[in-house]
Amino acid sequence: MDIITGSMTALITPFKNGKVDLQKYESLIKRQIAQGINAVSPVGTTGESATLSHKEHKECIEVAVATCKNSGVKVLAGAGSNATHEACDIAKFAQEVGADGILSIAPYYNKPTQEGLYQHYKAIAHSVELPLMLYNVPGRTGVDLLPETAIRLFDDVKNIYGIKEATGSLERATSLISARKDFVVVSGDDSVDFPMLASGARGIISVTSNLLPNLKSKLVSSVLEGDYKTSLSIHNDLYELNKTLFCESNPIPIKAAMYLSGLLDSLEFRLPLTNPSAETMQKLEKILIKYEVIK
Repeated sequence: MDIITGSMTALITPFKNGKVDLQKYESLIKRQIAQGINAVSPVGTTGESATLSHKEHKECIEVAVATCKNSGVKVLAGAGSNATHEACDIAKFAQEVGADGILSIAPYYNKPTQEGLYQHYKAIAHSVELPLMLYNVPGRTGVDLLPETAIRLFDDVKNIYGIKEATGSLERATSLISARKDFVVVSGDDSVDFPMLASGARGIISVTSNLLPNLKSKLVSSVLEGDYKTSLSIHNDLYELNKTLFCESNPIPIKAAMYLSGLLDSLEFRLPLTNPSAETMQKLEKILIKYEVIK
């Protein structure tokens, strides 16, 4: 099984006049490829997947796969839902069009038990042959995929290989990393990327890398090569930006930062997400002066 690790970007989804702008989406992915990212993850939380139609969701995966073809950059397709059959359907589609793996968020709103989470992920994994990464972000979903359940899934299901851990807890990350040497843990929180990597995480799935893929890819490659000094320096330099990018609900600030940097032609969201406040825009304008955003 060809597992996906390293520097990965949780892609935003650009809109134009209320519709997904697939042409802009392709250009943003090409920029990721050019700046050294190892993998892209379309239509996750940052991609506003909860407000996309199934048709739009699948189109985004298709464009990501086509754009990354023969580039060496992998596609870890978002295939999550609070309905297991819907997640299975998206996972099957991702496999059919050539995605390299699946990233599947824990079911939101339903608040299943740990047994429910186990059966949900087992069903998705069994519906495809692709490697599947679990995705735990209880602050967004209302349910916590506990370490013992994640490890049980890893032990029992051959194509479940890792977890995007986005609790922000280093203790949680260590509990997972120490449990099984082959269980891949990746950071799902930009603010703790370096300490997680230094503790044995095998990569990151970043929001900030939508804006600065060159720096985030360098942060990961440096620490994996043993150059902790360079990685820590980048991590510390990005601290203020990482913090500002989460001053409102993700992906509101990152899309605003990309718009201010000239990477997006228009600033659009799907309701119930709305444009950032004037205060947030001022914060972003001030912080962006400190960074060189390569087009």
